[in-house]
Amino acid sequence: MSAGARYAFLLAGGLGSRLCLLSEKRAKPAVPFGGKYRIIDFTLSNCVNSGIFDVGVLTQYKPGSLRDHIGSGRPWDLDRNRGGIHILQPFQGSEENDWYRGTADAVYQNLIHIRRRRAEDILILSGDHIYKMDYEPMVEFHRDRRAAVTMAITTVPDHLSDQFGMVELDPHGRVMGFQEKPAPGTARTSFASMGVYIFRREVLEMALAEDAEDPSSSHDFGQDIFPRFLARGIEVYAHLFPHYWQDVGTLDSFYRANLELVSDRPPIELADPEWIVHTVSLDQPPVRVGRSAAVLQSLAANGVRVDGRSERSILFPGVVIEPGAVVRDSILMHGTRVGAGAVVERVIADKGAWIGAGARVGGSYAPGITPNKLCPEHLASGLTLIGKSARVAEGVTIGRNCRIDPEVTDAMWTGNLADGDFLASPPESTPNHGYDSEPASSR
Repeated sequence: MSAGARYAFLLAGGLGSRLCLLSEKRAKPAVPFGGKYRIIDFTLSNCVNSGIFDVGVLTQYKPGSLRDHIGSGRPWDLDRNRGGIHILQPFQGSEENDWYRGTADAVYQNLIHIRRRRAEDILILSGDHIYKMDYEPMVEFHRDRRAAVTMAITTVPDHLSDQFGMVELDPHGRVMGFQEKPAPGTARTSFASMGVYIFRREVLEMALAEDAEDPSSSHDFGQDIFPRFLARGIEVYAHLFPHYWQDVGTLDSFYRANLELVSDRPPIELADPEWIVHTVSLDQPPVRVGRSAAVLQSLAANGVRVDGRSERSILFPGVVIEPGAVVRDSILMHGTRVGAGAVVERVIADKGAWIGAGARVGGSYAPGITPNKLCPEHLASGLTLIGKSARVAEGVTIGRNCRIDPEVTDAMWTGNLADGDFLASPPESTPNHGYDSEPASSR
């Protein structure tokens, strides 16, 4: 990538409430994905594969696991004396800085990092999408048109229009208007914003300084910055990205994107030697498959041991499936253990979960299942969630749309859970601060 576009802000501070308990203990971009990765790995890998080696990661909500995962940036070749990767958290205690109030404010509070550099164009990227994109063609498109700002767009089906900021274009690719999450059947366009932007540096600084002084602003790129540009006649261009791109901001989209990886023709190729998705690799022994085991249409990472059966499932490092246990259509994260004779179906188990011997967890999809009583808006499609380090007692039966909170212990079980039930752990008193409340066209 040419010298004028070597700096990228990566927005990774999202609260991600639609992922339910998967993002209650971590920032959304830090959620594990695809058997060995974190969601943020895809955008970070896009940067280095596109020749961008100067990245600021803007994080805020529960940043611990994200910070630990990124570390010095070595897996992405971002551990550099010049450039490299920097975790940019809000600094409380000064008059100028506070919690990020929105995506635009997060960048505004960190403009000092581009003032120290000579970058002419600044990329602003979302850290919570699954895609492989070379940013160079978009930069060339942006410069050829001498655009103030260019956004990446993709096409989405009409029935999903209420999940995205929809972008209206003229025949020359200029953005003429936005519809913010229009109801299915009412969208005037099939183009959706991907949350990938390129700004001319001076335009970005001017727009963010003005936005910071506006008391009525929500300080979001999609809700505030771009509509203001259009109202003033500032040209915003759109660059169409024709390949796979998936927002995994909901449980259903997260589950679907994972399970698509075990299909005969996965929509994104993880084994592409020309576009490696880099991540932190754990030192674990090879996969071990026992004498009576069966592993069908599954991804199994290092350290996995299967003595039972896995069908159409994602097995992260260190997963153990004991003899006689069956796992179907499920996502088992690092260190999950399924006891002998247990049956697990359409389950997402977070790191370190234990499922007791003989337990029956989840089940096949059927219409009309009772939504989860605690989070009915997020958990209603028949999935069952098991939180980080939670233990499912031996022999219990857990229905669909159920939720078992992190850190649940054997002693907390008093019986089975019917469809839609939950078992809660003691509440935390730590406040949740996130600049991303599942907004706007920027997402």
